[in-house]
Amino acid sequence: MIKAVFWDFGGVITTSPFDSFNIYEESQNLPKDLIRTINSTNPDNNAWAKLERSEIDLEEFDSLFEVESRQFGHSIPGKQILSLVKGQIRPKMVKAIREIKDKLIQGCLTNNIQSTEDQELEKDNVGTAISGTNQEIMGLFDFVFESSKENVRKPDPDFYKLACQKGGVNPHEVIFLDDLGINLKPAKALGMKTIKVVKSKNALLELQTFLKFRII
Repeated sequence: MIKAVFWDFGGVITTSPFDSFNIYEESQNLPKDLIRTINSTNPDNNAWAKLERSEIDLEEFDSLFEVESRQFGHSIPGKQILSLVKGQIRPKMVKAIREIKDKLIQGCLTNNIQSTEDQELEKDNVGTAISGTNQEIMGLFDFVFESSKENVRKPDPDFYKLACQKGGVNPHEVIFLDDLGINLKPAKALGMKTIKVVKSKNALLELQTFLKFRII
């Protein structure tokens, strides 16, 4: 029996920042998808991973990411990348969250980073700011599970186990939506039903089929 829906933030509730990365790369005459390549290299211990677990601050991230980028023949300050990460809200996703509210437990499971000004930036392998309207969306969830506060990040299986504990559910009672397969695999292995989000409409139709009540 499904008791909960867990949502990723960036790339699910908001559009993916990957498009912004590609625009930046083109403007700087960089190879397409270079930033994604850097982020996917040594994914458990690279600059992004350490920042999301609050093991380094923004200044350290800035320099460490630049060092990592040089290994690919280019010098990219990390702070320039952080400025690209804010996605646009997907209204259909927010509407679905509202429709599910009070029917099932809902959690937002986010890899995020925390700035020196204590402003949180949500990141799904690359990052999306949580502020303003986004904070209002966070209020729709029963809980928000953040890598920067828990010191563990997707796709570490412990991330999902701890999120289930916080939500008071077992993995087989959960549907989890994420836009990255690497984050879905461990969730599925634990027993969650998973949905890979590419297009909002398709993902919501799949979610609606699981839930057996109308959300769109």
